[in-house]
Amino acid sequence: MRPLRGIVMIVLAVGLFAVMNSLIKSAPRVPAGEAVFFRSAFALPVIIVWLWSRGHLPGGLAAGHWRWHALRGIAGTVAMGLSFLGLKFLPFPEVTALRFVTPVLVLIFAAIFLGERFRLVRLGAVIAGLAGVLIMLWPRFEGAADAAGRRALIGAMIVLTSASFAAIAQIALKRMSGMEKTAAIVFWFSLISMTLGLATLPFGWVWPTPREAGFLICAGILGGAGQMLLTESYRFADVSTLAPFTYVSMIWALLIGYFIFNEPPTIPMLAGAALIIASGLVIAWREQRHQRREREKPRPRGQFRPE
Repeated sequence: MRPLRGIVMIVLAVGLFAVMNSLIKSAPRVPAGEAVFFRSAFALPVIIVWLWSRGHLPGGLAAGHWRWHALRGIAGTVAMGLSFLGLKFLPFPEVTALRFVTPVLVLIFAAIFLGERFRLVRLGAVIAGLAGVLIMLWPRFEGAADAAGRRALIGAMIVLTSASFAAIAQIALKRMSGMEKTAAIVFWFSLISMTLGLATLPFGWVWPTPREAGFLICAGILGGAGQMLLTESYRFADVSTLAPFTYVSMIWALLIGYFIFNEPPTIPMLAGAALIIASGLVIAWREQRHQRREREKPRPRGQFRPE
């Protein structure tokens, strides 16, 4: 394990994802489904070259749990498309902050669909995270009297729906953990998202200008590179170690929103984001303790215990 290398990789990954989203936002005329196609199509070659360099082609692409791949692919693609759509309605930092509620929703959905138990710490984290969402949404509800306010409120609902689908995708990913190879998970998600993005063609794609096409192609390449760095980071550090550093994307979002899109942060947005991030950190800490206890449990005599 080389945790410092993993941390550097995940910080770079979330930075690339932030730049990717800013490129998508910079092409507001392009429909979300078309953006999903470009993001996935131009990420796929990067991912294939990376998998080939690690010796995972073609044997590493075998998939044995197609239903979970399909659920993860569909839910993840819908989450991506709705996130891109939300960028047309809301400031860049606000979209990023609202998407941070995903770990909170994972806990809620896991309790509902997988029967996982809510203990006191988890319950407190969920309450804090939902309170952060309400703080961020409150100005949107108050401003819903005019057209601009209603548009922003619709955007917030779109992004929260995106976070919900992202939580479903993470649950599917959690169920595949240990059963499917990472190469297969990454490859088939990219292929499914590209196919679903292409399926939106009859619903009104536009012919991108050279500038828009450049933004979309670069977004795909950066998305593929970010996915590669994100996946590689988990080879060098535990999930619990890396989880807090995913929130560096909020710094990227604030800088990009302020300097590129002239979107200064508001007090409710910062306060709500702080609560959501705090709840996410508590969830990561709680999961780390849970995993540690599982590893330290005594095994029955004669049972092999991997080191």
